[in-house]
Amino acid sequence: MKKLLFLLLVAHLCVAQTKKKLVWEENFNNPKLDESVWNFELGNGCPNLCGWGNNEKQVYTNDNHEIVDGKLVIHAKKEGESYTSTRITTKGKKAFQYGRIEARAKLPIGHGLWPAFWMLGQNISEVGWPKSGEIDILEYIGKEPHMVFTSLHTQDSHGNTINTKKTKIESIENGFHLYAMDWTKDKIDFFVDDVLVYSFDPIIKNENTWPYDQPFFFIVNLAIGGDFGGPAVDDSVLPQKFVVDYIKVYQ
Repeated sequence: MKKLLFLLLVAHLCVAQTKKKLVWEENFNNPKLDESVWNFELGNGCPNLCGWGNNEKQVYTNDNHEIVDGKLVIHAKKEGESYTSTRITTKGKKAFQYGRIEARAKLPIGHGLWPAFWMLGQNISEVGWPKSGEIDILEYIGKEPHMVFTSLHTQDSHGNTINTKKTKIESIENGFHLYAMDWTKDKIDFFVDDVLVYSFDPIIKNENTWPYDQPFFFIVNLAIGGDFGGPAVDDSVLPQKFVVDYIKVYQ
């Protein structure tokens, strides 16, 4: 019976997705990132957001990544006394409101690593965070193996991670997996490999509980250490790779 229900759910999701059209995709088919789409965020976040707001250890550069066989590869490294990585965004260039949004990715492993595929409200420069809203489609921390985090941050939660779900998937470190959300004007559903893992549907929707009525832009990064990912980092696992095959948006 459980298997039948699962198959029916998958069939329903497939039918629902076929009603949406692919409106944008990043397949990383060019030898370099398209800077008409992507921005590099560099440094350690100082002076405005030192440690990127989470006491993270890495310095972001524009050369800790490469495109290999149609995939974005972000490298986390220990170089001397410094940790380096890459963080890219589509702020001011690509933003979307509603639809199915998905990324196919392979996780790095090791204590202290914190890869993420997430979104921020396009109005963040005007209203600040967390009033802008944040959608974490994928977060993984190496100190908690086999766990995937899907979370939302709002003004109502004062930025704290209370609207969240931690899902145990034993094989999540093996190979590529599909991380997705289905976002409507009423709710947000999160999926891993097309299995529903969390839904967010607050009864009262206002600017403090539901900032998800505006366009959001993408962030892809691999953080090291920090309040969530660390604080300790296992240097023996470095270097490590966060590999993103593609990002797609259906509406």
